Amino acid sequence: MKQEHVRVQVEQILESDLVGPMATVKGKMPHSRYMTFYHDNLTLYTLTSKQTDKVDDIEQNPYTHIILGYEGEGFGDAYVEYEGKVNVNDSPELKKKLWSDHANIYFDGPDDPNLTVLEIKPLHIRLMNKKGQETPQELEI
Repeated sequence: MKQEHVRVQVEQILESDLVGPMATVKGKMPHSRYMTFYHDNLTLYTLTSKQTDKVDDIEQNPYTHIILGYEGEGFGDAYVEYEGKVNVNDSPELKKKLWSDHANIYFDGPDDPNLTVLEIKPLHIRLMNKKGQETPQELEI
């Protein structure tokens, strides 16, 4: 499969499936939790509190594994495996850009002092389980 085609399919999944598990390393063990993601190009972003275990985990080990797009239908249900390096980003402009009313449950607005953004730069992206494709399709970064 050509890289342009793989990239289009990956971006379609990133656009339509915003929620998925994000794994970090907690101590020496993997730990996953569901997060809501936004993307710009192939960089992922998620809002979180500075007071969470995941922020502590990332300070110790900045790498993550994220799965987006799996719908639970079984084989042929295409999804994206995303490995990336996380940076904690406190940019006020980025917080305002990513803010949505859904975040009101946890924060007092984009200027809440506990709000931060996890910015995830891709290291490896694979299109998985695509019907007609026996092997994962790696997107060259």
